[in-house]
Amino acid sequence: MKVILISGSPKPHGNTAQLMEECARSITEKGVETEVVSLAGMKIESCSGCRQCAKLGHCKLDDGLNEIIEKLRTAQGLIVGAPVYFGTARGDVMCALQRIGYVSRNSDKFLSGMVGGPVAVARRGGQTLTLQEMLMFFLINDMIVPGSTYWNMVFGVAPGDAMNDQEGVATIRHFADNVAGLVKKLN
Repeated sequence: MKVILISGSPKPHGNTAQLMEECARSITEKGVETEVVSLAGMKIESCSGCRQCAKLGHCKLDDGLNEIIEKLRTAQGLIVGAPVYFGTARGDVMCALQRIGYVSRNSDKFLSGMVGGPVAVARRGGQTLTLQEMLMFFLINDMIVPGSTYWNMVFGVAPGDAMNDQEGVATIRHFADNVAGLVKKLN
């Protein structure tokens, strides 16, 4: 049993990355293996709609996303963390999700039945729209999204600020615990 956590921050040690590590700790404590994958330093391209993934079983674009897709094929869970930029998820996060979903839908449907959900981090606002935007990816791909005690969002600006949002971090930990618990029940 394994959960892949994607940090969509361009900062390898920023708030989003720290929250994905916190989720990973909670999940690991529940006896489920984790791996945090960072998009930092990657140049994720937009889907071109070429539909080659239906023939190839992977995306024809070669920017590192296929390595993440291969990790997802053997996982039972996926959590995606995104920083909020101008009121919505970073563009490369959504490009990655769209391409991952397209490959899954057009090949072996590896996302179907997987457990997971989104996490949003922002300085001031835009988290709920970001969560809704990312949630559409999970739902259209036939995934199972457990809840928590509040929305999966945290406030923070400078790296480390988000970890001071006690209610937000507690909400994220509870969500991670629910992901781990559901993965275990389904397997």
